[in-house]
Amino acid sequence: MIGFVGLGAMGTHMARNLHRAGLLTGVWNRTTDKATAFSQELHCSSFATLSDLAAQVDTIIICVSADQDLRSVIAGLAPGLRPQSLVIDCSTVSAVTARAIATDLAGKNIGFLDCPVSGGVEGAKNATLAIMVGGDAAQFSRALPLLVKMGRTVTHFGASGAGQAAKATNQIMCAGIIQVVAEAMAFARAEGLPLDKLIDTLGKGAGSSWYFVNRAPFMAKEHYPAGFKVRLHDKDLKICRDMAAAHGMHLPVVESTLQQYAELLSQGFGDEDISAIFRLKS
Repeated sequence: MIGFVGLGAMGTHMARNLHRAGLLTGVWNRTTDKATAFSQELHCSSFATLSDLAAQVDTIIICVSADQDLRSVIAGLAPGLRPQSLVIDCSTVSAVTARAIATDLAGKNIGFLDCPVSGGVEGAKNATLAIMVGGDAAQFSRALPLLVKMGRTVTHFGASGAGQAAKATNQIMCAGIIQVVAEAMAFARAEGLPLDKLIDTLGKGAGSSWYFVNRAPFMAKEHYPAGFKVRLHDKDLKICRDMAAAHGMHLPVVESTLQQYAELLSQGFGDEDISAIFRLKS
């Protein structure tokens, strides 16, 4: 029996895939109306409180936005969590937070896996996410049949926090790639190239990437529907910066991207896709 917490842009699709597999018992969302509508559509339960959900399932999957949101959810679940339950967190938070929660729950004989995901809304919808897992190997084996219903690539990286460390690595890469794609598209536009033809051709070339194929079209149209919001990547990159600082490392690409995101946020573009960085490249 599985409960799902967090019906945002990613979580809604992930929960749908679990329901499609016949695994979803019910949901909880901070916005009650969204959970109610979802449960009525799919004929599953909508729980009034987190503790109610925890008391009725043996596995809880969480997908929320930030460290403080995750801590709040764990606190809400706590009264209903039973020994031998498993909590799977698919949020992107700091490795420090993941390790602290894992230690606290382990003292209550409750399993915890940090399982951040990558692949955007498209990956969540199509169950093709890359899922990076940290935590006990036995709990990973227990969770694997559920995780493969949401993702195509599921990898156990080690102890608690390792999944978040892997995701932080991914977010650093995303920062560099989206910057380069935006600069390349700005150059192509300045040269007067037909951008649709360019995207089709270079998308099959050596310089291609997921972001080029899937987000350069946003730039060409100058329309940035949220796949991965600026404000969320900004939050993630600050986590990356803090984690790097703990090792005495400096991440220049991250710093540059954060400076540009600060400008986008100040202009009111925080809820646009990160491809909106193209706004600053012309």
